[in-house]
Amino acid sequence: MDYRRLRKNKAIRNYVKETRVSLKDLIYPLFVVEGENIKQEISAMPQNYRYSVDKLVEEAKELFELGIQGVLLFGIPEKKDEFGTSAYCEGNIVQKAIQALRENVPQMYIIADVCLCEYTNHGHCGVLCGTEVDNEKTLPLLAKAAVSYAKAGADCVAPSDMMDNRVAYIRKELDKNGCGEVAIMAYSAKYCSAFYGPFREAANSAPQFGNRKSYQMDPANRKEALKEVEKDIVEGADIVIVKPALPYLDILWQVKQQVNVPVCAYQVSGEYAMIKAAEQMNWIDGKKVAMESLLSIKRAGADMIITYFAKDFAKGILKEDE
Repeated sequence: MDYRRLRKNKAIRNYVKETRVSLKDLIYPLFVVEGENIKQEISAMPQNYRYSVDKLVEEAKELFELGIQGVLLFGIPEKKDEFGTSAYCEGNIVQKAIQALRENVPQMYIIADVCLCEYTNHGHCGVLCGTEVDNEKTLPLLAKAAVSYAKAGADCVAPSDMMDNRVAYIRKELDKNGCGEVAIMAYSAKYCSAFYGPFREAANSAPQFGNRKSYQMDPANRKEALKEVEKDIVEGADIVIVKPALPYLDILWQVKQQVNVPVCAYQVSGEYAMIKAAEQMNWIDGKKVAMESLLSIKRAGADMIITYFAKDFAKGILKEDE
């Protein structure tokens, strides 16, 4: 067969197209800070901002009007301590953001990231015992944060810490506190990646010493990722995440073949920043590269994609090259 006959023009290429990215596939990450009237651009992530709650509501209204159905919230507190208290204390920044979004954009699907790294003064994702994260002491605090976000009105909580058994612990506490309808989107295959740098600037969450190799996954490992995913599903995860996306498309593909729950890919800050930086240097057509990257993630099996390009896609800035 001469396949070029099916590439002859735009119409036939559209008819035979195997993979399409839809706006309904995309989730937009948002950063929220204390204060008022704040919209502060993140230097390493052009066109992404830290918002105070009032500005966050304005942004969410615009996003929903553009057709973006879901957002992923990251809180940036004023105060940090060794236990990450601002992640779960009463009236914290994420709770206030969720309540404001629920009141002003009631149909928006609100996902709250659950981790301690943005809230600890040492930048690690849990409670320390010496220089190591204590898994068992961390679990109750993660669950406390998850329950507080659920009670504030979150539709879904997304534990990103990579502590062992945290999905089961959070599911138990959600159910015990009357939040059984709140979903868990687990960062199940979260690699210890160098692609998180711009996010850590945005959230001021870089480790103050050492690294996260003892709890995030080794980039060299594939079988371990599949085991982590299966374990989280058994523990009660409703959706599983592979993070980052583009360097781990092989993992994404295998996870999708293995599981019977929705699979999400997180196109992380470093992936976004690289495209933006190369575009600014006129080395690539940033819009086409961004669209191609989203297509590749969808083609590899993602049911949904967390991406900083979601707003550009919604505004029609990113288009498939038809």
